[in-house]
Amino acid sequence: MKKISGCFLAFTVITGLVFIPCFAQENTSDSVKTVEQLYPNLATGVLTYAKVGTLPEGILLKTDEIEIAQKDINQTISQQPEQSWQELMKNAFFVLEQEATGKLLLKIAKDELSKQNKDIAAMPDNDLVKALFENLVKDINVTNQDVETFYKENESVFCGTPLDNVRKQIVSYVLQDKQQRFVDQYVQTLGQKIEITVSDSWTKTQAELAKDNPLDKARTSGKPTLAVFSAKSCCGPDKMLPVIGTVRGKYNEKINIVYIEPQQEQILSARYGIRSIPSQVFFDGKGKEFYRHSGFFSEKDITDKLSEMGIK
Repeated sequence: MKKISGCFLAFTVITGLVFIPCFAQENTSDSVKTVEQLYPNLATGVLTYAKVGTLPEGILLKTDEIEIAQKDINQTISQQPEQSWQELMKNAFFVLEQEATGKLLLKIAKDELSKQNKDIAAMPDNDLVKALFENLVKDINVTNQDVETFYKENESVFCGTPLDNVRKQIVSYVLQDKQQRFVDQYVQTLGQKIEITVSDSWTKTQAELAKDNPLDKARTSGKPTLAVFSAKSCCGPDKMLPVIGTVRGKYNEKINIVYIEPQQEQILSARYGIRSIPSQVFFDGKGKEFYRHSGFFSEKDITDKLSEMGIK
């Protein structure tokens, strides 16, 4: 399994911080539509359940204590490598989501650590969030079964290297993956617990811009979609390519198959939460995620999964 460089992972792409959960009171008001209700699959994290409403001109997001303006997003994009500006501007909602996550979680970290009588004034912002994050995931561990299962499912990627020779690397990867999945489950519900409002007119425009890529177009085609995030490995050519070719021939026009190289499509891969390659994500005919897998996936594995989706 090839772990993706952190240079383009969601959230680290903009802020360098990490996700941590929030335990605030849930906001049960449903008088205003959420981002997910109006623009399915646009948000990938903290703005999934944010409310869409009218905000003052130039203001993109507002909570009781946090406000993010268009100028803030423009500044953030301008601080990134120039070659990424065009892609980031097309995915400005993604940038806003990362900015909002950083600001919200930093505030939570300060509040929680202050309750523990920590000297937060002496701690850099990244250290504040990291301290809270480490406390939240401290009980997550990796079992021998986790390691053996991961190795078995991805054995071809290790090019015949014995398990004992790669055990430490697998433990490290699986631990990070379990921690990330744990906090991802919490961060996505933050908008249900804190009143977050995003600009209706701006979000509508950004929803259209963000769909201008092969994967989002496939998901809105009305057909099931298989997205394969992959690239050649240290062992040689990408082993997923012949599998994809066979599957494409077998199912012909019944499904969309989209092949994406994360190093070439960094923002898109970050939006879809891809942390390692190869990864496969299955979507039903309505564009809703049905299943995802990390590691090599054989023709039989894919066929079985498509069968579960009712595709013969």
